[in-house]
Amino acid sequence: MDVHITLEGRRDLAAQVYRQLLDAILDGRLRSGERLPPTRELARRLEISRNTVALAYDRLVADGFLVGRAGAGTFVSAEPVRGRAAPKGVVRPRPVWRDLRLTPSGMPPARYDFRVGVPDARLFPMETWRRLVARELRASAAGYADPAGHEPLRAAISRHIGLSRSVHAGPDDVIVTNGAQQALDLIGRVLIEPGTVVAVEEPGYPPARLLFRTLGAKVAGVPVDGEGIDVTALPRQARIVYVTPSHQFPLGTPMSLARRAALLAWAERRRAVIIEDDYDSEFRFGDRPLEPLQSLDRAGRVIYVGSFSKTLLPMLRVGFLVAPASLAPALRPARQLTDWHGALPTQAALARFIDEGLLSRHIRKATREYAARHAMIAETLDADERLLPVPSSAGLHLCARLAPGVRVRPGDGLAVERLESYCGEEPAQHGLVLGYGAIPTDAVAAGLRLLRSRMSAGPEAAVALS
Repeated sequence: MDVHITLEGRRDLAAQVYRQLLDAILDGRLRSGERLPPTRELARRLEISRNTVALAYDRLVADGFLVGRAGAGTFVSAEPVRGRAAPKGVVRPRPVWRDLRLTPSGMPPARYDFRVGVPDARLFPMETWRRLVARELRASAAGYADPAGHEPLRAAISRHIGLSRSVHAGPDDVIVTNGAQQALDLIGRVLIEPGTVVAVEEPGYPPARLLFRTLGAKVAGVPVDGEGIDVTALPRQARIVYVTPSHQFPLGTPMSLARRAALLAWAERRRAVIIEDDYDSEFRFGDRPLEPLQSLDRAGRVIYVGSFSKTLLPMLRVGFLVAPASLAPALRPARQLTDWHGALPTQAALARFIDEGLLSRHIRKATREYAARHAMIAETLDADERLLPVPSSAGLHLCARLAPGVRVRPGDGLAVERLESYCGEEPAQHGLVLGYGAIPTDAVAAGLRLLRSRMSAGPEAAVALS
C-alpha cells in the first residue's frame, strides 16, 4: 500500500509517522488487512532512520491498529475500525436547503410494485447494450469532450425526435445532459435570478419545483384541468412556465391544442420562457399525439427537454434539451462549468443504438407490453366506483382520484403512490398514481385485487402508501 506521509521539520519524527498512519487507518484510507510498506522502504522514501519508522510501527502494533506477521510483513489489524466522521462545524447552508430531503431511492421492490417512473428493465436489450458499450470503451480516446455532448449522439437525437415527435432541431440545437433533471438545472442557472417567478403545474413534478426554489426562484403552482395548465391563472410576474403538455405529470391528461396556442400567445406577450418536459410520451396507446409546443413555437420561447430514463433505463443518466439558438452561448458554458460533459462511451453507444434502429425496435416492443398493463389497470379503475380515473393514453402511469371518504389501508407487499405527494399547494388533492413499468404483466391483476381489498371509506382509514 502506498502511504502518503509528509514530515514537518525534524522533530518528533516517530510521532509524526505514527499520527499520520493512525489518521489514515481511522479515516478508512488504510483498510483492515492492507499491507504497509516495509520499514526499510518507508524510511528510504521519507529519508529518515529505519529505527524511527520501526518505533512508529511498534506503537501502532501495541495499540492494536497494526499486526506483524513473520515473513509476511505488517498489516492493518483485521479488527474493524470505525471511521471518524467529519467535524460537525458551524457552516450552515442557505435557508432553502435546510428542510430539503433526498427522495428515497434504491428501495427494495415490493411484491406488487406500482411505483411511478420506473421502466421494466427486463424489456431492455442488455446484451446488445453491453456489446455497444464495450465497443466504444475500446475505441474511446482520452481527454475532454464537447460540453454539448457527443456529436453523433446529438445528430441521432435530432433525427429521432424529429421523426417521432416533430421537434424542429439540428445537432447544434441539442445539448446532451445527465438526465432531464440536469437539463432543468442548466436552464435554471442560465435564466433564473433571485426572485424570478416560475410557474409550475399543480399537481406537478416535485423535483422540478424544488430545483427552481433552490436556484432562488419564487415558485407558483397553477391549477391543471382537463385541457392542461390554466393559462388564465398564470401569475402576471411569471417569467418561466414549466409544463408537461404531452402527458401531464402526474394526472396524465394531454394539453389541448387550444390551450397550447393560448400558452404560446401568453408567453410571447409576457416575454416569458416555456420549459416543455416531454418525459415519457414515447409510449402511446392511442392516436398520434398533438404537436409539441416546440414545433408550434414561432417566437423562440420554448425549451424542449427529453430523457432516455423512461424509454431505456434510469441508470444510463442520459437526457437532452433543445433550446432556441439565442440561449446556446450561455447553455454550453453552463454545461461545461457544471460537470464539463457526460460519459462519452455511453453517449457513443446510445448514438449507435439509435442509428441502428434498436431504439425504435425497443420502443415498439415495450409499448406492446405497457399497453397490456395500461388496459388492465384502466379497466379495473373504471369498474370501481370508489375510484375516479383520469383519462390517459400514454406513458408509464395512470392516475385516479379517490371518491369522497375513500382511503387506503397500509400493508406490506404493495407500493402505490399518493396524488397528494405531487401537490405543492393546499388543499392537497386525494388520489392514487399507479405506475406499471416495474410490475410484471402477470402480476398486475393480483396487485389490483390487493389494492382494492385495502380500500375503505370512513375517517378511521388512513392513507399510507409510498
